[in-house]
Amino acid sequence: MKVFSSEYLFDYSWEEVSTANWRKYCPWNDKSPHVIAVDTLSREVDPSTGILRTERLITCHQQAPAWVISLLGGSNTSHVYETSYVSPSEKRVTMCSTNLTWANILRVRETVTYQPDLTTSSPGHERTRFTQDAKITALCGGWQKIRTKIEEASVERFSENARRGREGFEAVLEMSRRVFGEEREREKDKMR
Repeated sequence: MKVFSSEYLFDYSWEEVSTANWRKYCPWNDKSPHVIAVDTLSREVDPSTGILRTERLITCHQQAPAWVISLLGGSNTSHVYETSYVSPSEKRVTMCSTNLTWANILRVRETVTYQPDLTTSSPGHERTRFTQDAKITALCGGWQKIRTKIEEASVERFSENARRGREGFEAVLEMSRRVFGEEREREKDKMR
């Protein structure tokens, strides 16, 4: 098993980040054209905790090496199952995802959290801490050398995708701030 971890500070409030998170794969994000569809399977609020729990199926077009497809079959379409928990009282978003495609060969379990960063935020300049951990395990029997190579290549690809994902989410956050700001101004003008 190999582990990928990263942390990042977004120069946006937790409220902005947790709201824009649902638009992460929209046209404003030009860094994720590989995401074909995001289907919400279920969504419910726990009445005792106020936590919003959402299950989604994310469909992607991932360019797998031709030799992998010819050897293992399948296609370049892959599916990821994601469960997210939004706790407004704790100001915390937790997203857990796992691959469904080729899960018998390679297991990827990712956990992402968004929380206010209390150490660097100040009034009028709130920041949100993003943490990401992924455990990547190749499940190809006793061939340790092959398993290690697959895991190392997967971590490298995961790292590249994570960087692009952060860049794309920054664009979504920027556009959300602008659009919501314009809408607030229109509402203020209506009240005058």
